[in-house]
Amino acid sequence: MTHHSVNDDCIIVQVTKASTRTERRKAELRQDIIDTAFACFAEKGYHATGIADIAVELGIGHGTFYRYFSNKRDIIDHVIDDLSARIIGALGTENAPDAATTLDEYRDQIDRIGVALTRILLEDRRVAQLLLFHATGIDDELTARLYGLLDTADTLTAGYLEHGVDLGYLRQDLDTLNTARAVTGMLLAGVVHGLRDPDEAAIAALSEAIRRLLVDGVRKD
Repeated sequence: MTHHSVNDDCIIVQVTKASTRTERRKAELRQDIIDTAFACFAEKGYHATGIADIAVELGIGHGTFYRYFSNKRDIIDHVIDDLSARIIGALGTENAPDAATTLDEYRDQIDRIGVALTRILLEDRRVAQLLLFHATGIDDELTARLYGLLDTADTLTAGYLEHGVDLGYLRQDLDTLNTARAVTGMLLAGVVHGLRDPDEAAIAALSEAIRRLLVDGVRKD
């Protein structure tokens, strides 16, 4: 018969806790590397940033960096993943395409989304700088991926519009796909204007104008 003692359980618990702490530290360092790389890429540009810049900024050695990422090109994919998740996260639950059931609810939803996207893309200007100006010139694969994000934005926006048409609070003759593309264009232009002129009042006024178009331009008369 196999003998099993209380001490054995204690050892197992200690090893499990140590392993959990180690995994947590690894995850935290990995995220720190992504955050630091994001800051370096946005401020200096991708091509002007070296692995040494990221390592020095974070206070780690090259070897530590390469335990988590194979090269500089590898890490920017994770940076884009992180930014994309933040943007998509703003469009969940109460802001999901099928959440609104009336024009007033749609209007409130547009307001919430506008506030969330402004916070993500303009409170930290480096986010928009990286997505719009630095990432597109790295290579064809990443450029195609960013075009994919644009297509995703169009599809999501079309979903909001189609839902409103189906429920009857948006115009029945609405060309949802091309209207969605127009909306994406307005949002991108708004971000560029916000980067050029960071005045909060100007950003708020432009955001309000866009939101009015997103309601008054498509609502059912």
